[in-house]
Amino acid sequence: MTKRFLVTIGIMGALSIIFGAFGTHILEGNISDNYLKTYNTANEYLMFHTLALLGLAFMNRYVSRSYLNTIYYFFLVGIILFSGSLYLISIKDITGFSMGSLGIITPVGGLFLLSGWITLIFAGASYKHTKGNK
Repeated sequence: MTKRFLVTIGIMGALSIIFGAFGTHILEGNISDNYLKTYNTANEYLMFHTLALLGLAFMNRYVSRSYLNTIYYFFLVGIILFSGSLYLISIKDITGFSMGSLGIITPVGGLFLLSGWITLIFAGASYKHTKGNK
């Protein structure tokens, strides 16, 4: 589990840096300020949730495996749907690709991210401290 988490986190962290540089050096001036804000929002959510997953990777001593896996998949799917759709929306003038009715993907991705945080609340509420943290 930890290996899968760390590989995923490494990939997502690297992507957030690559996408951030792409936005700053290539998109700035080539898309509207509104779309650039949308692009930056996608990148912020990617990085913030990558950091949340990094913290989650080191909670395996304190949180059950089922909670960790559930949170992991909620965050992963949420990032892909939320940030991915915002990336696509923001570069539509360059690519010509329009999300059309697929724009509903963004809020669905947001619901997955929210579900991950709510699951973390449940994991915390069910946590029982034992001496030695076993």
